[in-house]
Amino acid sequence: MNLSDFNFPFDPTLIAKHPVHPRDHARLLVLNRQKGQIVDYQVKDLPDILRPGDLVVVNDTKVIPARLCGKKVPSGGRVEILFVKNMDATHAEVLMNGRVEVGQIVEFHGHARAQIVEKNHGRTVIHWLAPGGLHAHLQQYGDLPLPPYLKRKPVLRDQEDYQTIFANVEGAVASPTAGLHFTRNLLQALSGKGISCATITLHVGPGTFQPVKTKLVENHRMHPEWCEVSESVVKQIQDVRQRGGRVVAVGTTVARSLESAANEHGEVEPGSGETRLFIIPGFQFRVVDVLMTNFHFPETTLLMLVSAFAGLETVRNAYAHAVDERYRLYSYGDAMLIQSEGRSKTKDVGSRQE
Repeated sequence: MNLSDFNFPFDPTLIAKHPVHPRDHARLLVLNRQKGQIVDYQVKDLPDILRPGDLVVVNDTKVIPARLCGKKVPSGGRVEILFVKNMDATHAEVLMNGRVEVGQIVEFHGHARAQIVEKNHGRTVIHWLAPGGLHAHLQQYGDLPLPPYLKRKPVLRDQEDYQTIFANVEGAVASPTAGLHFTRNLLQALSGKGISCATITLHVGPGTFQPVKTKLVENHRMHPEWCEVSESVVKQIQDVRQRGGRVVAVGTTVARSLESAANEHGEVEPGSGETRLFIIPGFQFRVVDVLMTNFHFPETTLLMLVSAFAGLETVRNAYAHAVDERYRLYSYGDAMLIQSEGRSKTKDVGSRQE
């Protein structure tokens, strides 16, 4: 498929700079992926849209203050790093904004220093030279890595707004934004309707917002992201299949985690590790029955996954409706729920340990 196939309707004036409060008062476009029918709701209506016996699966990753500003030594030129992952106790992979060469020393707040030890093909590795470790320095001095298209620095309110209520396991450099719409009251209302909740972990990495640069999308390579699907989640999926309920993935991160954990027979297996799963139209979903997701930028891997789930033209039409109806877009924007008419057939979902 060509990258241009995913050049969907876009209106930059609809980019949400701040979220709706309360969170569950965001708008919700409900899309029937079989008929293409669209109905406009609010997220708080989910207990009446979903069905008793459904299982809502969320991501409990927590965004870390992963962005640091520094200066080159001795020139004083400004640079910025975005932490990606630890390589070992003193080395980390980062994204670097600013021209640097291998061997360059960069100084950060508090006189902490790091040296560039590797730089190629977008990958930069630093050697952290200061005592206390990079993680401790990020916690004290780092900024929350808000999406760059917001074109503003994080404020105190973002520390709450950009974390889901499920955030528990530190490691993400971007929020799993579909989960931002949930509130404690909404969870209570879902439970009251017989709709249960399960939790997986996927640490959202920079691949989430890195552009696809290949003309043929099949040639794109996903940045690895660490995820975990526990035995208890597998058991919950077993139970929902047995009762004829549906698996509702809250966000593309949950969809990728669950589909990464499925074997060729559609059986979900517990485990943890890195996934590079790249979902584009033609992918056969084995686990996810319903997908809740925010609206995504044109020509992104996120939009490709959504198009794989609902169909390219169906999603294109839904986006055109969202633009016409002035839905708020992207991380702090409104949401879409994609579902089918019928209840899923009961599946035998295994729990074999890798």
